[in-house]
Amino acid sequence: MGANYSSTLHEANNMTTTVPQVKRSQVIAFHSSTKWKLHFDSLKDTNKLVVIDFTAAWCGPCKYIEPVINDFAAKYTDVEFVKIDVDELAKVAEEYGVQAMPTFVLIKKGKVIDKVVGADKDGLKKKIEKHRAILI
Repeated sequence: MGANYSSTLHEANNMTTTVPQVKRSQVIAFHSSTKWKLHFDSLKDTNKLVVIDFTAAWCGPCKYIEPVINDFAAKYTDVEFVKIDVDELAKVAEEYGVQAMPTFVLIKKGKVIDKVVGADKDGLKKKIEKHRAILI
């Protein structure tokens, strides 16, 4: 009995499990206006939709919507999701006219094409689906 158990245990330890790799988008948080500007400039010439989540650490609705944004980032891998804390990058928030949190600014080719103010999951989803289509 000991030999069989030992050989079975040895085989189990040598087995490798393959986990399918799924391309997963993620939310990129910026803590430097310089890094944000460089990233923003790199996306100006693409037709990729960029969703900027203007948030704040103290904002209750922002915390509520955060898992939704993470789910959207996983689902819409062709969309770039960016998170900017208005207290860290106040000038960037001011540049986009952010007055309430959360505010979602949708950008394509360096231009603001839409905006959602508040933790409106369905409204944001509709706008992402509307604007993410690639124009040829």
